[in-house]
Amino acid sequence: MTRGKGKDLTGMRRRRLAFLCLWILSLAAISFFGGAVSYGFFFGMTLLPVISLAYILCVYFRFKIYQELGSRTMVCGEPVDYFFVLRNEDFFAFTGVSVRLFSDFSYVEELPGDVEYELLPGDSFTYETRLVCRYRGEYEVGVREVVVTDFLRLFRLRYANPGTVRAIVKPRVVRLTQLEGIEEFQAILQRETFSDTEPDILVREYAAGDSLKQIHWKATAREGRLMTRTRIGEEKSGISVFCDMTRFSGRAEEYLPLENRILEVLLALGFFFAGKEMGFAVYYGQKGLVRQQVRGMKDFDGFYQKVSEVSFEEDGDILAALEEAAVYGGLQEARIVFLILHRLDGRVMEMTEKLAARGTAVAIYAVTDENIRDAVKQGGARRKIVQVPIEKPLEGRL
Repeated sequence: MTRGKGKDLTGMRRRRLAFLCLWILSLAAISFFGGAVSYGFFFGMTLLPVISLAYILCVYFRFKIYQELGSRTMVCGEPVDYFFVLRNEDFFAFTGVSVRLFSDFSYVEELPGDVEYELLPGDSFTYETRLVCRYRGEYEVGVREVVVTDFLRLFRLRYANPGTVRAIVKPRVVRLTQLEGIEEFQAILQRETFSDTEPDILVREYAAGDSLKQIHWKATAREGRLMTRTRIGEEKSGISVFCDMTRFSGRAEEYLPLENRILEVLLALGFFFAGKEMGFAVYYGQKGLVRQQVRGMKDFDGFYQKVSEVSFEEDGDILAALEEAAVYGGLQEARIVFLILHRLDGRVMEMTEKLAARGTAVAIYAVTDENIRDAVKQGGARRKIVQVPIEKPLEGRL
């Protein structure tokens, strides 16, 4: 059975004070009056707290709690089945037992408020509900600790649950139908949507000094000699996305929400492009620059799995990764570049100015709750800065 707790620490202190006053009174009684009644009163007031403490220790060593998730691998924001079982396998009743849940990164649906459980010998209590994780990552969920209160409500013991459950949480995918924050660049994206595979490419024989990245391998195999591409129309084409994966804090309560939102923005952009069959390249630092090409929805599942497994690095160098992507990864050749950043570093902003000056449209998503109004105003015809809050819903902000 369960019982609403309805008692706070103030009430417990009052009971302790009242019990102390009664014990002093019993001590005074045997000092001034003596007799069997006075001594019985004194020994009773002395032994009761000892018995209460012994009861708490017995519950501590004998109480059993079991819990299970429907799946240890889950998606952020999506509920999974969860249940916990409280069981009394002893010969005496347990009373005043309550549980505390991990609440920083997850929550349990429809769990009653502050509840104490009473279990008779051989009795058990099962609560079935659903659990939701707020952020991507790996962390403990469910019952965090057990609280035991003695039957006189004089003492309370809290101890960590020895059988905690650890969940592996993947980021969610926000399915966007349009990018509302960069209306100025819609025409550029439309050109990527309706462009053919190679609308502006002339193939010729390879000459010394030509970029190896421009070799046309199909034509090379067909002709039996190296053939390279030469652009005769639009000089720039393609979409590139650069994501900052630097860890800015050592505290999980600070870095988990931020990293979760950064990956949500990356996946939302990826789903939008893939859904419209726009090919795009993704760059991020992961012990060296990582580049991943996504050519449409057929590649999105693999892209999602790889993004779900990335780890943010405390010693990451965003400027070095961005420079490498720009010089060697082809970032400068893209028609439009998306940058997902946490901090608008001056050196990084200077680099985006250079990209914009060379004809590349630059969209910067700043994932932060800080006031960056002055930085947002620095956007221009070829550079757009959009602030994305860490905790607020993502829909309608990209």
